[in-house]
Amino acid sequence: MKFYIVDDDINVIRILSNVIEKNNSFEIIGSATNGEKAFKEILVMKPNIVLVDLLMPIMDGNTLVKELKSINPQLSFIMISQVLDSQLRSESYESGIEFFITKPINIIEVERVVSTVAEKIELDNTLSNIKKIFQSTGKQSRCKNEHYTIKIKNILGILGMLGEKGTNDIIKITLYLLENDISFIDYDFVSLENRLGDSTRIVKQRVRRAIKNGLTNIANLGVNDYSNDVFHVYANILFDFSSVKAEMDWITGKKNKRGKISLNKFFEGLIHICQTE
Repeated sequence: MKFYIVDDDINVIRILSNVIEKNNSFEIIGSATNGEKAFKEILVMKPNIVLVDLLMPIMDGNTLVKELKSINPQLSFIMISQVLDSQLRSESYESGIEFFITKPINIIEVERVVSTVAEKIELDNTLSNIKKIFQSTGKQSRCKNEHYTIKIKNILGILGMLGEKGTNDIIKITLYLLENDISFIDYDFVSLENRLGDSTRIVKQRVRRAIKNGLTNIANLGVNDYSNDVFHVYANILFDFSSVKAEMDWITGKKNKRGKISLNKFFEGLIHICQTE
């Protein structure tokens, strides 16, 4: 796994290099103290992961990420900054970063984030290779389902939902929506009772209960660490943020009313993640 570091502070580059190269399978192949130099070298060196500072001279981090992503969408980026402004963080995620690390550098956090992104790349590469094999044997559809299933399980795992009874129902419904290219609004529970194995009422109860627990888990994450990357990425995509905030207020005892879930919002969010990540 090849890394490139961009930061206008040479000491930060040294610290990050030392942390990353503790892992024998990781290699620092280059670094730069400004975005313009980094842009040229990254195109030539082709690293897997780029750690980039948000505020830099000549070309800021968000601009650098956008420019490189437009040329090579496979590049993975980790943003580093002491900026805590939520708007700037949102712009960073929109530009295409995977995670946001806050300065001053926390070694344990860097190790965790770097390993997570590296594992995701390896998983994507594996899935890509599997896809090519199945394409050559005329089994592209099966490969795509396996690809989506892994993604869905990964998301449900992050939300602490894999142990819920409604998990398998959520996976089956999402795969059906993806296979037939339809939205959840057009999904017909009644005509697919055989596929789901139970009555519409029972399936909906299981699904709602599982998603409700997912809402509670993401809200707990926000209560414990509001700046957590997982919280910010999934709170808006799979749930209405107002509902997440209501659940957080209920958890902390500020309000007596809990957050609500939307089946449509949740499934459309899952489909969006599967099709874009």
